[in-house]
Amino acid sequence: MKKRIFSIFMIMVFAFAMISCGNKDDGNNNQEQTPSAGIYTPGTYEGKATGYGGDIIAKVELSANRIESITCIGENETNGIGSVAIEKLPTAMVEQQTVYVDAIAGATYSSKGVVDAVTAALTAAGVDVQSLQPTGTVPTAEPIPTEETMSADIVVIGAGGAGMTAALEATNAGRNVLIIEKQAMVGGNTIKATGGMNAAGTQLQKDEGVDDSVEVFIDDTMSGGNYVNNEELVRTLAERSADGVAWLESIGAPLKSLTFSGGASFKRMHAPEGGAAVGPYIVQALSQQLADKNVNILYNTAATEIVTTNGEVTGVIATGNNIKYTINCEAVILATGGFGANEEMVTKYNPDLAGFKTTNSPGIVGDGIRMAEAVGANVIDMEQIQVHPTVEQETSTLITESVRGQGAILVNKNGERFFNEMSTRDLVSKAIMQQEGGSAYLIFDQQVRDNLSAIETYVSADLVEEEDNLADLAEDIGVDPETLIKTVADWNDTVTNKSKDVFERTTGMDRAITVAPYYAIKVAPAIHHTMGGVQIDTQAQVLSKTGTAIPGLFAAGEVTGGVHGANRIGGNAVAEVVVFGRIAGQSASAYVQNH
Repeated sequence: MKKRIFSIFMIMVFAFAMISCGNKDDGNNNQEQTPSAGIYTPGTYEGKATGYGGDIIAKVELSANRIESITCIGENETNGIGSVAIEKLPTAMVEQQTVYVDAIAGATYSSKGVVDAVTAALTAAGVDVQSLQPTGTVPTAEPIPTEETMSADIVVIGAGGAGMTAALEATNAGRNVLIIEKQAMVGGNTIKATGGMNAAGTQLQKDEGVDDSVEVFIDDTMSGGNYVNNEELVRTLAERSADGVAWLESIGAPLKSLTFSGGASFKRMHAPEGGAAVGPYIVQALSQQLADKNVNILYNTAATEIVTTNGEVTGVIATGNNIKYTINCEAVILATGGFGANEEMVTKYNPDLAGFKTTNSPGIVGDGIRMAEAVGANVIDMEQIQVHPTVEQETSTLITESVRGQGAILVNKNGERFFNEMSTRDLVSKAIMQQEGGSAYLIFDQQVRDNLSAIETYVSADLVEEEDNLADLAEDIGVDPETLIKTVADWNDTVTNKSKDVFERTTGMDRAITVAPYYAIKVAPAIHHTMGGVQIDTQAQVLSKTGTAIPGLFAAGEVTGGVHGANRIGGNAVAEVVVFGRIAGQSASAYVQNH
């Protein structure tokens, strides 16, 4: 399998290489054109490079002395992540007249693909790209930020799934809402969610004859969290989950597919029809709703302080685009996510996780928790940090639990199964780390790929080995072919005969691995979710160290603690985002109305 080695350093050095894949666009010019008196040969030039999901094509229009326009196409880049790089970087390049622009945080592979493609086009035009490098100048003093004062009824800090959900509910209640987002795009960690949303008692479950219930949902979540969870919060999550699925449908994000998640007793994970990744799907719907309602979002703006007066929230201090904002408001909703991308903070609470990769967006560093603590908020369960068992390590790409839910198995370097693949994430992760090399391979067939479109992203990103038979697949991944063939045959016998599985797996066993081609993805655990955070009640009010609500302060999503306990069940994060995001928006709106 082609492996792409990438580092931040490469962003600064890639342009020194002459890239031969770019070609002058014959539709506008011919190769014999005589250079003009300017610094460029006018015309339109094309270049191609590899992004995260496949090829990115750039078209660059040059006049005699300027880069006039740049357009990029990358159809396989992740919507809301790579697509942001494709949209924003060309504009920055034209404005700055260079390819040496900052990558979009969270979209480094796509950013590099855009820069490489533009570099290829410029090289095809005969441009010495190195000459576009910013010249060394005497450092100047940092510009003094201007100050701006704004007002809103409610300020939402963070434009991930929980923040956007809360903002939409508050807007629908008639409140004036302002969202602050420190990155260049919406989505947070939610946009990286791949599986689905857990919910019990939904119409879809009833239609498919799934005899699930709120009580079983609660039991699974409490058991999966080793009973560290706050049961009142878990009950709220379960009781309002079905309504959350219906609400998503009402805003244009219906979840019409059911699958299993690890630790669930029934098919409870609701996903987009066809098995698309749930995160970008929901983020797109929420973003569109907010745009339709003209909700103001300040991008590249980081909240630094929650302002209180006599113990009540009265505003937010934020900085961005060389502006210091003082935002007066009556309520704040914290939706900044956890701290899974903050290695120092992670290892503070769990030193054993030093050096682990993370699936988190780069902005998920715990700043919301810090701001809440500064105004007296209590934090709980901070040591409870989850690693996800199936993460491709070179790109930190999370391989959705739905692959296993659709019937994949895990094998070690000996080609043998070693654990119940559908157990809880903490136990599966532990089992993988105990194998030689601390890694494993997901093995599945064409049936799984046909039923889960999220796999196409992994294929496009060259994360998947594919062969027409198991023997060749075994050779590709370096395991004994006879052992892998026997392992799959034993699994197929168990599934076909509905026998008791040797590892006591009982879910995700609807089909045997029998339809070529066969696939493998190498995986290992990585930091995925921080279960701890600010303490809230069932109305999403942030609680102080004395257990009383801090007036005007609300929170939802991964910034909070208490819902998941010691381990999060797959599918419960999206449920938390929707359920408690809605509650936070409703509660903050009611607070403002009565304040």
